[in-house]
Amino acid sequence: MDKIKAFFSPSSVAVIGATDKEGSVGKAVLDNLLAAKEARRVYPVNPTREKIYDLKCYPTVAALPETPELSVIITKAETVPDMVEGCAKAGCRSIIIISAGFKEIGAEGKAREDRITEIAQKYGVRIIGPNCIGTIRPLSKLNATFFNKVPKEGHITFLSQSGALGTAVLDWAVSQDIGFSAFVSLGSMLDLDFGDLIDYFGADPETRSIIIYMESIGSSLKNARKFMSAARGFARTKPIVILKPGKFPESNKAAMSHTGSMVGEDSYYDATFERSGAVRVEEIGDLFNCATILNAARLPKDARLAMITNAGGPGVLATDALLTRNGKLAKLTDKTLEELNKILPAAWSKGNPLDVLGDANPQRFASTIEITLKDPGVGGIVVIYVPTAIAAPGETAKAIAKAAAGASKPILAAMMGGTDTTKARQFLHEKRVPNYEFPEEAIKTYQYMYSYARNLEMLYETPEDLPGDVSAPKNYLKIIIHNALKEGRTLLSEEESKNLLTTYRISSTVPHLARNAEEAASLAQETGFPVVMKIASPDISHKSDVGGVILNLTSANAVKKAFGDMVQSVKKVKPDARITGVTIQKMVTNYDYELIVGSKKDPTLGPVIMFGLGGTSAEFFKDVAVGLPPLNQVLARRILEKTKTYKKLSEGFRGKPPVNLLMLDEVLVKVSNMVIDFPEIKELDINPLVVSSNEAIALDARIILDEAIGDTHDHEHLIISPYPAKYIQTWRTKDGRSLLLRPIRPEDEILERELLTSLSAETMRQRFFQPLKEITHDMLSRFCNIDYEREMAFVAEYNQSGKKRIVGVGRLILNPDGETGEYAVLSADDFQGAGLGLKLSDMLIGVAREKNLRRIYAVTLSDNRRMLKLGEKLGFTAKTRPSGEVELTLELA
Repeated sequence: MDKIKAFFSPSSVAVIGATDKEGSVGKAVLDNLLAAKEARRVYPVNPTREKIYDLKCYPTVAALPETPELSVIITKAETVPDMVEGCAKAGCRSIIIISAGFKEIGAEGKAREDRITEIAQKYGVRIIGPNCIGTIRPLSKLNATFFNKVPKEGHITFLSQSGALGTAVLDWAVSQDIGFSAFVSLGSMLDLDFGDLIDYFGADPETRSIIIYMESIGSSLKNARKFMSAARGFARTKPIVILKPGKFPESNKAAMSHTGSMVGEDSYYDATFERSGAVRVEEIGDLFNCATILNAARLPKDARLAMITNAGGPGVLATDALLTRNGKLAKLTDKTLEELNKILPAAWSKGNPLDVLGDANPQRFASTIEITLKDPGVGGIVVIYVPTAIAAPGETAKAIAKAAAGASKPILAAMMGGTDTTKARQFLHEKRVPNYEFPEEAIKTYQYMYSYARNLEMLYETPEDLPGDVSAPKNYLKIIIHNALKEGRTLLSEEESKNLLTTYRISSTVPHLARNAEEAASLAQETGFPVVMKIASPDISHKSDVGGVILNLTSANAVKKAFGDMVQSVKKVKPDARITGVTIQKMVTNYDYELIVGSKKDPTLGPVIMFGLGGTSAEFFKDVAVGLPPLNQVLARRILEKTKTYKKLSEGFRGKPPVNLLMLDEVLVKVSNMVIDFPEIKELDINPLVVSSNEAIALDARIILDEAIGDTHDHEHLIISPYPAKYIQTWRTKDGRSLLLRPIRPEDEILERELLTSLSAETMRQRFFQPLKEITHDMLSRFCNIDYEREMAFVAEYNQSGKKRIVGVGRLILNPDGETGEYAVLSADDFQGAGLGLKLSDMLIGVAREKNLRRIYAVTLSDNRRMLKLGEKLGFTAKTRPSGEVELTLELA
């Protein structure tokens, strides 16, 4: 991380391309750096000049009296690769390339980038840019940009992919007196990307929130994977707010499946941000509104909002704004209404919005807020104020601030009006009460707050343990897919597609291929009437569109006639299509709903899982939602909940019973497992998936293969690491007890709690250095719901008389430097001395080597003889810290 630190607090900077020519970028950057020359040494580099101002100018970086910690390159694009190589050979490892003229201009520029990348990898150089405006760090008085204003110190880090928009936003923020911990213009992201910088500022004590203007997440799955891992790592403690403009053109005309045509690029980004715990906003102002108020201690736990106003009109407008954004009005309890009736005039609104009338004084506002906050059905409050002679803005603001000071629920204020109200809003700002000029802004911000809270809750909610199979027999399916691609087929037959489904235990009708009318009639009689006939062709994906589906055939003669009619009809529409015959399958008539489940893969963001209303009208209604694999039960349920169809499924509709939602969760998890196992799947459709109360059957399925797929290892097609089943193994303790050793899962929360509560006081002290006074869901979710990319925890599961126990945990947490990691191990009291600590430690050492760590370490108490002895056996060296604790270190490279 030292290389990244140099971008924000270097002790020395070289400006390559420095000049004093008026109006030039080289002069602007040099002037900005020299404005704080007492903070660092600044070296102009320009072979055509001996001096710039009163500074000696150097011909190359190698000629400098020292190796600069940071170099800023502002030369012509064609010279930049040589400049980068010169910096690298001189020992500089952090470079900002402001120059433009790279991949954005075509092949010539791309070749320059490729050469720079090669140099950077050879010498271990980190680069921001090219085509960027640089970095600003107010705290260290660094302005390595050509922007001529420096914002004041603050606690917001702003990352912008666009230099022009970045400076515009920065200019606006400076005019609004908004402080920053840092500003970074990323440009083309040749090297440093969003993931790197979220990792850095996530650990920065001066940064409380991160706001991002993002045009794209990057150009590769690697960029997306880094972003996802970093954002998931820090979103819980430091809000990440993203403005990503444009609902991108859905270039899906060539899609071969319903999923392919219904899932657009923007859906991927929505799913990515939601799964990462970030908040996506719509406008520039929203970035700062959210960044300044998203405090984990004050997030709404409930979507239901109460509005308190002294004017009916703004209350109505606010209600419209709330409902338009799919928000919810809180329904006040009888007890709350009774309490309010005691303090409010008889003419008050008697409901939500709470119109406390135009003659309300500040005390009436305060009392109403106090009572409303206690209502269990209220997640937060928006106070809407219009100026009156009775309630002066300043006094009302004081009353709101006082009520908000001790509140556990968020209180936002919309104070409408002119000069006096502006002063009142400023007072609220100083008291850290979110406030706005208009109610709609407050409503929108509350919705963002709830969205952030909901995303975090979803990420760490304990899922139910579904009976899914993470090790389905798949090698024979790999052969089927390989052979199809070898034959030049990207569309699997319906029989092949359903073979995958049934292997993953998704119920499906079985298609039987018939090559002529007689064979079709015979198969229909064997299957049992009524039957469905479908055209069989490797060139036809949407069979219904070409007359390739006939339902409810009830006799052999009907089947024979249908065969001839179908083949003739399809040939008219698709004369070049290869027709191998038809398929016959049982007609399913007893169901309540038609749904669609699918998947689509993006080159940069990987696959998504899609769910929604299915059938022939699926593309018309487009009532679908998407989520990222891997899924568990909670994540699957969140996808269901985002559709309009969910209400019908959960409650029943027009005499149809509700559906077993766990059954649908399970289908989505199984599809997720399939997509995880097969990077070859480009698009997948199960449409319709017909559902009754306790049964789901796939009537049609199509899988489209990715002909460009190469050798993909370790789930490289995903941006979230799935459950690493490869580590699962059985093992026996010294005394012969059989254990299942496996990576931890979110579903283990109950077992983890049972382990911790069973520990003796001494074992607890030795592992955690102190008693755990309270074992909370938040704590347990941090233990169990981990990112396998940057952490690994193995549990030892013991099955004793049919009851499962976790009797040991070994954990390795990677540090942001990617080179070291901290490890710890814990055994239940009745499994100490059985060799379990050694086994778990050995497994973690193996993981550390896989991840190319240079060393791992553990911190233990000086009287923890078991751990010290274990460390000695494993080859760790021991060193006593000044605090008295012992650090055990194992060098791996």
